[in-house]
Amino acid sequence: MPRLASILGLVLCLVSLARAQGERSLAYLEREIARLASLAGGRVGVGVVHIETGRRLALNGQERFPMASTYKVPIAIALLERVDRGELRLEDMVPVDTVDVSPGSGTLADLFQHPGVALSVRNLLELMMLISDNTATDICLRLVGGPEALRERLRQWGVAEGIRVDRPTKQLIADWLGLGDRIRARDWSLTYFRTLQERLDPEERRLAAARFDADERDTATPMAMAELLGRLFRGELLSPRSTALLLDILHRCRTGENRLKGLLPAGTPVAHKTGTIGGTLNDVGILTLPDGAGHVAIAVFIKSSDRDTASRERAIAEIARAVYDYFLFVRP
Repeated sequence: MPRLASILGLVLCLVSLARAQGERSLAYLEREIARLASLAGGRVGVGVVHIETGRRLALNGQERFPMASTYKVPIAIALLERVDRGELRLEDMVPVDTVDVSPGSGTLADLFQHPGVALSVRNLLELMMLISDNTATDICLRLVGGPEALRERLRQWGVAEGIRVDRPTKQLIADWLGLGDRIRARDWSLTYFRTLQERLDPEERRLAAARFDADERDTATPMAMAELLGRLFRGELLSPRSTALLLDILHRCRTGENRLKGLLPAGTPVAHKTGTIGGTLNDVGILTLPDGAGHVAIAVFIKSSDRDTASRERAIAEIARAVYDYFLFVRP
């Protein structure tokens, strides 16, 4: 018995030592991420969750950041949840009217400015996630019941404290520019929007951008976004079929090649969604590690930065590579 007690004591000592070493190395990674964040300028938030082990770390992980187009991730989940419940079908056709056309990223604003066009739910989902089309996004948001219904879904998913969706993209962009209440649904058209935009005073735009960065609407904390991605990957939010579909679409995302993916080994699978508006530049996703090392959900948000796009993207790429290397080589 004394010998058994001695062996058990040694095992417990080794486990405690390994745990302490892991915590120290995780703290080192946090310091390295803070150092790399300085490359971006502005304010940087990072949330990281190793999906298989639950190990996590953060930089400003509970601070709110504008999501920009990364808010399309919860919209996509809510849309596919409706498909799972039989309330929508991926093949359902949805009319695209001129009032639906939104400015900013995507192609529908240039291609479909006349009535008589219809796209399937799956077409809209893929346009929203693959090329970040804003018109498709606003239609998908309407299909899930609008911001209020989506906020209820976020509450049920357990992330409402850290993620909120409040506006369609057309209103979000209008507020960022300083157009605010001058945009009304009743007089909406892309031509009208662009006319108002051309008349904006540069100082008015600067002040509006500062207000936008301080606005809590359509924001997320890095940890809440990482946790949402982890829950998606684990199949806790959607059916296996819908989970596989959305992850496949995220793996085929065509934007942000120089962000999370920028410095990872060639061919590394990354399921991700980018977001960009003004001083905000983001990328959130799931990294697949080699050699059975698991998967990492990561959210990197940058706000209020005056650095060029290349500098901000480099910061995200450097942070992603540091996270990748840590969870590949430091295992529990």
